[in-house]
Amino acid sequence: MKRFRLGVIINPLAGLGGSVALKGSDGVAVEAIAKGAIPKAQMRMQQALNVILPFMKKIDIITASGEMGGSLCRQMGFSTQDVYTVLETTSIEKTSAIDTQQAVKCLLDHQLDLLLFAGGDGTARDIYAVVDDSFPVLGVPAGVKIHSGVYGITPHASGLVVSMLLKGELVSLMSADVMDIDETAFRQGIVKAKRFGEMTVPAAPRYIQAVKMGGKEVDELVLADIAADVIESMDDELYIMGSGSTVAAVMEDLGLENTLLGVDVIQHKSVIAKDVTAQQLLAFIADKKRYSSVKLVITLIGGQGHILGRGNQQLSPELIRQLEKDNILILATKTKLKALEGRPLIVDSGDPELDKALTGYYKIVTGYHDYVMYKVANPDLVEN
Repeated sequence: MKRFRLGVIINPLAGLGGSVALKGSDGVAVEAIAKGAIPKAQMRMQQALNVILPFMKKIDIITASGEMGGSLCRQMGFSTQDVYTVLETTSIEKTSAIDTQQAVKCLLDHQLDLLLFAGGDGTARDIYAVVDDSFPVLGVPAGVKIHSGVYGITPHASGLVVSMLLKGELVSLMSADVMDIDETAFRQGIVKAKRFGEMTVPAAPRYIQAVKMGGKEVDELVLADIAADVIESMDDELYIMGSGSTVAAVMEDLGLENTLLGVDVIQHKSVIAKDVTAQQLLAFIADKKRYSSVKLVITLIGGQGHILGRGNQQLSPELIRQLEKDNILILATKTKLKALEGRPLIVDSGDPELDKALTGYYKIVTGYHDYVMYKVANPDLVEN
């Protein structure tokens, strides 16, 4: 019986900048590591590969050397062949987009059934530059910003899609957009994704994320009502203000400067720390005597439904575990919720056990004294 030939590529730099408030990883690897960032792309790929361990005897993995895949796959016990050697192996800081593209070119010469890669939007663009829409791929989300529709909703979900193929289930293929931040719009304060092309992915809508809706929320009156509701309840608590335009509306109504793609900390309606890192947040909440409680204000990614793990990696699992569920304030317009078409909100904290613990119904602030109950329920965890 023919063994399944799975290509594996890991971008070791993916996600490095998230926890240390650098908004991304492109070109900032050295700075991120100096700030204490811990590489997590290997862990994210491992979470995906764990799902297919029962099929190990049916799989041959074709990959690149070292941190780009070979070390992890061999350590996990898979039959592994390295067909590309990273030129600079002394430090993950020295892998590059060129390594990704050259590695993919080598992998495609080995009759793969699927290319599984871990990274973010930059990695997807690098792979698209080589494969276009001519070959099936699937992303394991490991980056800071992930707008593209070629990724699983979580690493575990990506693994489930591969397991469907290994079980022989009838899985169709579909085209999915490769997206990245529109830098021109971003310089104008607008977070908007720009389309660069399409790649072919397995058609498993429960487990493949939707493309992020780009642009600012246009209904300013609704945002003002949401902001008024949050501000009315503020006392002496410590507020951790997550990223996104809906949270930014609260900061604007307070007359405070906001880090659109970062996390700020406020108390008594004043900013006490801007654009904080994961470690800085943990230091804040450790000083429990200074605050009556700590509240987290977040919103969802339009079109996708993620509330954790997309652009807010500063909100670490260690932090979330210390917060009461009632102190997690989720803000969203009803337009954004309706756009999900009944799909649940998703958490991808990096800790699957925490993700399970966070499931359930949450009160979503949708206006002034206006709320709806909405479910957090990762589809990849519901039936498995």
